[in-house]
Amino acid sequence: MHRLLLSIAPVALVVASPAWAQERTSPDIRDDQRAAVARIIDEGTSQSQVMPIVQHMTDVIGPRLTNSPQMRQAEDWAEQKFREMGLTNVRREGFEFGRGWSIERSSVRMLAPRPLQLTAIPIAWTPATDGTLSAPIVVAPMSDPDHFARWRGQLRGKIVLISQPGTGEDQTDPLFHRLTGEELSALDRYQEPVNDPEQRRRSATRGTFEAERLAFLAAEGAVAFVRMSYRDGKQLHGEGYLHQAGRTAPIPGVELAAEDYRRLTRLAASGTVPTLEITSDVRFDDTNTQAYNILADIAGSSGTGEYVMAGAHYDSWVAGDGATDNAAGSAVVMEAARIIRALGVRPRRTIRFTLWNGEEQGLFGSINYIDRHLASRPAGPAGETGLQRYLAEATRFPVTPKPGFRDLAAYFNIDNGSGRIRGIHAEGNVQAMPTLSEWLSPFRAMGATEVAIARTGGTDHQLMAAIGLPAFQFIQDPLEYDTLTHHSGSDTFDHLRAADLRQGAVVLAGLLWQAANADAPLPRSPLPRQPVVTDPFATPTPED
Repeated sequence: MHRLLLSIAPVALVVASPAWAQERTSPDIRDDQRAAVARIIDEGTSQSQVMPIVQHMTDVIGPRLTNSPQMRQAEDWAEQKFREMGLTNVRREGFEFGRGWSIERSSVRMLAPRPLQLTAIPIAWTPATDGTLSAPIVVAPMSDPDHFARWRGQLRGKIVLISQPGTGEDQTDPLFHRLTGEELSALDRYQEPVNDPEQRRRSATRGTFEAERLAFLAAEGAVAFVRMSYRDGKQLHGEGYLHQAGRTAPIPGVELAAEDYRRLTRLAASGTVPTLEITSDVRFDDTNTQAYNILADIAGSSGTGEYVMAGAHYDSWVAGDGATDNAAGSAVVMEAARIIRALGVRPRRTIRFTLWNGEEQGLFGSINYIDRHLASRPAGPAGETGLQRYLAEATRFPVTPKPGFRDLAAYFNIDNGSGRIRGIHAEGNVQAMPTLSEWLSPFRAMGATEVAIARTGGTDHQLMAAIGLPAFQFIQDPLEYDTLTHHSGSDTFDHLRAADLRQGAVVLAGLLWQAANADAPLPRSPLPRQPVVTDPFATPTPED
């Protein structure tokens, strides 16, 4: 999930508790629906396969970087599993993405002033070293193109440390956390949309700076670059975004543990310039630049073409095994498919299960699905990167629905780690809230209680909700997601919670079944229009 890419607007207004929220203890669910939900609960608790599914994704396949050899293996395996479960129309939908990339082995050592093995990882989609390279460092923090002039003529033959080291922060928040009732209630607050062209301009600039910085380093003769991990505790991440053919980083790059990085900068500041040795044995794969979403159906009986859908992103970063982000959500989606298929009863509407690809680089998979099946927006500028498109997509008007726009009756997304489902974000869809509350009511004793009006983003439901579709993200207990596992080397099977994943699969299957058999599709939000500027009197931010 892209927590680093999205900034949620400040809370603006508390919505008063409506009458329906006070009557949720006696929802109107038909007897046949209750019987099906009871069977779903039994199947998902007594016969669960969610942990074997997620264990194969993590321990056996491992990290699933988009278009990497591991992701190709994961795509084959997911298709096979869906077929074994008895799903139909199992298929791949491809879209242009770019190069495959994987790590064979890597090492970073300090040679002087003393030998020391450092904690490091190659940055995704940076090139290999030619064997082992060694060179002195130069500490040259650069976070804006205006900083280049400060270092011109000083980088040739050097390994350049590009991050500002800082001093570290006290970790005052608990490492592991479950949501309290008060925290859940606080999510039910309306967020007024903000249209700020100046903020969009700054975001677009950030989307191009990394390539500009690397071009400058290469032109100045740097032999490699090093950035600092954004977490202390020897954590590593390795995210990189230059995956498109022809845009690969021109020099090798590694991410260094924050503690090791600061040691190097202290040594340099004291007059003892360290020498580093870097071995980065990484491989590019250009045999197929298409990435693929995996889709599978449980066919409905109505013949109307309507369907409900569940999805999770299948891709991950490479420092860990992509367990909580997002093998957990992918396994819950697959287990929900198995549970519903085990009922042996055909739903009214088709139920579609989707494993998205390329989410971590800018929601590539779900954007492609929208373009292909649901609606179009005006194209961006030529040469636009995935991150640039993600940041700008919801600001391009008009939205033009496609013939399949009305067929999607509901979409449920899961991508917040392995924590227990505590409710659902209604994404500003006020009309859908009573029905969502009714559908959650059988799972209140399992902890799934809250229907919150607030929008959330950074994952694959976001741009569906942004065109008015009934698309929702679950509220989950954070556990260690934000504090430890998100995109990090700690994102392994050990940090999954089996009881929480079983509960998540049951809740997801229950909502899908009820949505597939409801008398009417969920209400939609209005089709969005070009908004006026929220603050027409704002003073532009001066350039740094």
